[in-house]
Amino acid sequence: MHSDPVASRSAEQKGSREHREPSRESRNGSSPQLDAVSLAIIEQLQEDGRRPYAAIGKAVGLSEAAVRQRVQKLLDQGVMQIVAVTDPLTVGYRRQAMVGVNVEGDVESVADALTAMSECEYVVMTAGSFDLMVEIVCEDDDHLLDVINKRIRAVPGVRSTESFVYLKLKKQTYMWGTR
Repeated sequence: MHSDPVASRSAEQKGSREHREPSRESRNGSSPQLDAVSLAIIEQLQEDGRRPYAAIGKAVGLSEAAVRQRVQKLLDQGVMQIVAVTDPLTVGYRRQAMVGVNVEGDVESVADALTAMSECEYVVMTAGSFDLMVEIVCEDDDHLLDVINKRIRAVPGVRSTESFVYLKLKKQTYMWGTR
């Protein structure tokens, strides 16, 4: 029996990012090396995350079982995730913002603290005007204010924040392919 290779976030996963962020490095400290077949599998799943393993196998020249093993290895290595992407507005989140954060001291410890907040969907360390860029998804403006004012600004090491409230989302895609 074949099951679709779709992983969706459960309610208990939503609050914790630790298990969702597998290491992007192999045991020797380098990025996993991907061959042409693995890259082709990734492209197939970027087109349709529910594509059956048998169909992927036919497209890339492997058996269904071999595709299943490769997909599991790619997931375990943190090379990719297979998730359901929603439009926040349709599931009750009326406010999104990108928040630039300036840090005093250890940027990684602040990034770790923000990563643990369920409202922070995207946390990246940057070079430039901000030490961190954090995408926040909230129920409404009051929720956004609470997250920024009482939670983000309360993290030790946060020096300042600048918020960029989303007025309209014009494009969101995860189809950049592989190289």
